[in-house]
Amino acid sequence: MSDTSVPTFAAPEGFRPDLDKLANVRLKLEEEGVEFLLSTYVDVHGIPKAKVNPLAAIGKMAAGSELFTVGAMEGMGLVGPQEDECAAIPDLDTVMVCPWDRRFAYFFGDLYYHGAPYQNDSRQILKRQLERAAELGLTFNLGVEPEFYVFREDPGTGELGTLHRHKYGGLCPAYDVNLSMDSIEFLSPMVRYLNELGYGVFSFDQEGGKGQYEFDFDYADALTMSDRLVFLRLMAKHVAKSVGCVASFMPKPFQNDFRSGCHFNMSLADAETGENLFAPESGGNAFSAKYGVNISKLAYHFTAGVLKHAQALTAVTSPTYNSYQGFIAQGDMPDVSWAPVLAAYGQNNRSAMIRLPLSRYCVENRAPDMSLNPYLAAAFHLAAGLEGIEQELDPGEPLNENLYGRTRRQLKADGITFLPGTLLHAIEAFEADDLAETVFGEMKDIYLRQKTMEWEKEFFAVSSEMRKNRLTFV
Repeated sequence: MSDTSVPTFAAPEGFRPDLDKLANVRLKLEEEGVEFLLSTYVDVHGIPKAKVNPLAAIGKMAAGSELFTVGAMEGMGLVGPQEDECAAIPDLDTVMVCPWDRRFAYFFGDLYYHGAPYQNDSRQILKRQLERAAELGLTFNLGVEPEFYVFREDPGTGELGTLHRHKYGGLCPAYDVNLSMDSIEFLSPMVRYLNELGYGVFSFDQEGGKGQYEFDFDYADALTMSDRLVFLRLMAKHVAKSVGCVASFMPKPFQNDFRSGCHFNMSLADAETGENLFAPESGGNAFSAKYGVNISKLAYHFTAGVLKHAQALTAVTSPTYNSYQGFIAQGDMPDVSWAPVLAAYGQNNRSAMIRLPLSRYCVENRAPDMSLNPYLAAAFHLAAGLEGIEQELDPGEPLNENLYGRTRRQLKADGITFLPGTLLHAIEAFEADDLAETVFGEMKDIYLRQKTMEWEKEFFAVSSEMRKNRLTFV
């Protein structure tokens, strides 16, 4: 049997990879000295999963030889020992040699079940929405702004401190040169590796949190960008470990410091020409004349669609209990949090969920955080935006003031709604949203069960600190 002849009921019947492409990939990896292959998919949290194959087995792997009991994992469906497996089929065009350990080559791929794309595979869920956009002649482009903390653990006490040794004494360390230079042992290899992989990094910095960093790089089509974000998180973990640190994607590690966002910068392009369709039309449009933001009519409709589904969308963009501890205007922080708390939009307004930047023609959602599954988040965003376009929705007046300065009563009187205050509120909105059913299918109920369990586990937990405080109070 040749190494591309693989009998498996999970992969499409008769499927064989492009043999010329496979031979070229194998030759490249041999020349690079690669020993091991990772043909990956992601779980409900967007965390990559794979079996490890030796390079000699690349033919079998590429044909879908590796079967996965996905029901053994949280939130993937097919629960139970009687269920059949899924096959992971790698996209050979996505191969990357892991820059921090060149023994490994990494492939992004898709799950198949009984010969068809597995409907609960996150990447497939996004692909379905991208195909819908393509039928309309549209390409969905996405840029992300990943923020995360890097901690240095004290070997004696186990306490977590900052990566940098310099102690910052001011109110907010954002853009501090000393801290950036003091963290270069982590930042330098990260930037070098990202650029080696073609991300096109154009800036990086010490962010608002102590020991928090952000990397900014070129936008791409939504599938490529979702792949890149998943890989960036994996790489950050390993690079941090190499310098004796830990990278954390927890949305709000400290109540008195900044949340780690992952803003989505979205635009639609003409599938044939690549023209950005959110750029203003020649002569403007009725919306830009009325609302004063110089973007296309299509961009206004897209914005309105996202706002229409803001409550449900947040269950996917901010998917953890801890995510909602970051949606606060100030709280225990020494100054405002810069976190979005309202389902509203404005021109360059960072206190609203949706920001329409002055520097680029896109729609920026500031609610997503670093714990998200990017495929699911991108799929729901695109579906919401397309609905806004198809229904020609009006986003209403932009709010361009500092919304933190308004009281809750004033906001409610003006009809401005808050983003969900807890994961429970978000998943209740997700459950009630018909568009979520269309986008996720069976995965909607699976996701609801998963997130309800997470909510209950966190909410009903009684910590020793809580008990101590209550006993002291009583």
